[in-house]
Amino acid sequence: MRNKEVIADIRKLTRQEQREMPYEDFVKMLENLSPEEIMEVSKVYGYPVFIRKCMGTLQHKIPILQDGAAAIIENDKGEILLQSRKDNDKWGLPGGCQEAGERFQEVVIREIKEETNLDVREENLELLDIVSGLSRKNEYSNGDVVINNTALYLIRKYSGDLIWDEESKDMKFFSLDNLPKNQNDPDLIKVYINKKRK
Repeated sequence: MRNKEVIADIRKLTRQEQREMPYEDFVKMLENLSPEEIMEVSKVYGYPVFIRKCMGTLQHKIPILQDGAAAIIENDKGEILLQSRKDNDKWGLPGGCQEAGERFQEVVIREIKEETNLDVREENLELLDIVSGLSRKNEYSNGDVVINNTALYLIRKYSGDLIWDEESKDMKFFSLDNLPKNQNDPDLIKVYINKKRK
């Protein structure tokens, strides 16, 4: 089977089928691909999921560093947008993981579009901080342990209608004195609040 056909076959798999593919089949599928083609496959899986899959039996035993970006989207009332996530029933910021080769600005713009349907231009991104360390450690129900390194952006100018994707149960703006208690990203929101007070 030619390499382009291998990649096309991977694209046809559901997320569940990609994740449940036996490790031996996964390795066999990749062994004749060039580094550029492997990068393309990593984008189909999503880079963090792809790296986990490459670890084989160690995939849930080794914490991995995971780079990404998140957004504080502020409306004209000074409220911030939070999404109620389906996977953990907590309120968090729009954002996600970096794909191989992506700039942080591209990550946050892509994730905002995917998760909220809002359009943001790069010149409207204000970098608040790069947040890292153990406050960014997350453990998932499948056993994954990650430590995120997150580029946090403030966005005050955006366009489009708010429509959320399948990752979210709800999405709405909150005033800073009425934030939900069950937050997914309290450390990121704290960075924003501290910067706002200065």
